[in-house]
Amino acid sequence: MSTQDKSKIDQAEKPKKHGLGRRSFLRGAGLTAAGATVLDHVELLAKEVPKVAPSVGPGRTPVVLNVNGKDYRVALEPRTTLADALRYDLNLTGTKVVCDRGACSACTVWLDKTPVNSCMTLAIDVGKRRVTTIEGLANGEELHPVQAAFINHDALQCGFCTPGMVMSCAALLERNPNPDLNDVKLATSGNLCRCGTYPKVFSATLEAAQTRKGAAVANVRRGA
Repeated sequence: MSTQDKSKIDQAEKPKKHGLGRRSFLRGAGLTAAGATVLDHVELLAKEVPKVAPSVGPGRTPVVLNVNGKDYRVALEPRTTLADALRYDLNLTGTKVVCDRGACSACTVWLDKTPVNSCMTLAIDVGKRRVTTIEGLANGEELHPVQAAFINHDALQCGFCTPGMVMSCAALLERNPNPDLNDVKLATSGNLCRCGTYPKVFSATLEAAQTRKGAAVANVRRGA
């Protein structure tokens, strides 16, 4: 037998391979016509979605931050936290970074009046949300009622926790104008004060609520 004949016999004895794609398998497994239509639609959508999401970095990228009612255009590395952007790029040093891991809330600021830990928030993730810092809480030279009450009650010692504490208490009054002691305790439960000024913080916040309420009543009377 010649070598050519042996090769033909070997090829004939080899099992034939049949391609089995995902669609063939599913149809063989009992996929209905409706199911096949859904599969076609899913595959179409998969083709339309970009396979690679747009990315920025690792260098600086342009970012617009609305802070205390003003737009700031800065170039930041994607890893830059909001706290660092405020302190080092915008020179708004009222926001303090103490633990730098979201455990003490000393760096609390507002995003659309919601208190957040700015050390755990990336600046590029802020987007169009409005940032309010301790510098933007006062109305010009007029202190926010919580700020004034903190001074009246001496609700601060070393001062590192104070900006974040004030922002948390002021946020409470924004959503609850008439809080009780338990409300204040809950609102500041994430704010750590190593000096132990909590009782004075509570008293100051409750006084600020009464001050705001009195001012609101006075405004109504003047309007009447």
